[in-house]
Amino acid sequence: QVQLVESGGGLVQAGGSLRLSCAATGNVLRIGDIGWYRQAPGKQRELVATITRGGDTNYTDSVKGRFTISRDNAKKTGYLQMNNLNPEDTATYYCNSKNLWIAGGGYEHLLWGQGTQVTVSP
Repeated sequence: QVQLVESGGGLVQAGGSLRLSCAATGNVLRIGDIGWYRQAPGKQRELVATITRGGDTNYTDSVKGRFTISRDNAKKTGYLQMNNLNPEDTATYYCNSKNLWIAGGGYEHLLWGQGTQVTVSP
């Protein structure tokens, strides 16, 4: 089964760091653009950062200078390095990927992970 699996979430104190991973599993040959999103309780899901297959990045203003998105195409994995975390960063973080190539000629236009919880204490 083709999936995106997030990991790396947890509880951290303000000012701390976490590194999230988003790995494509199953018979995935290639992943396309990767996006990280987050959703806090009672709020809408918001875009955090994106990275194209070629490495072009984009960040929402609130995380610029603190978060870094990256990817390893050979490992079919994306990453989100989060530094200087603050309580406002507390949310469930989701990754997605567009245009996945699947073994046997398959294709997924858009795939989401199940989410990983990030909690930042004051």
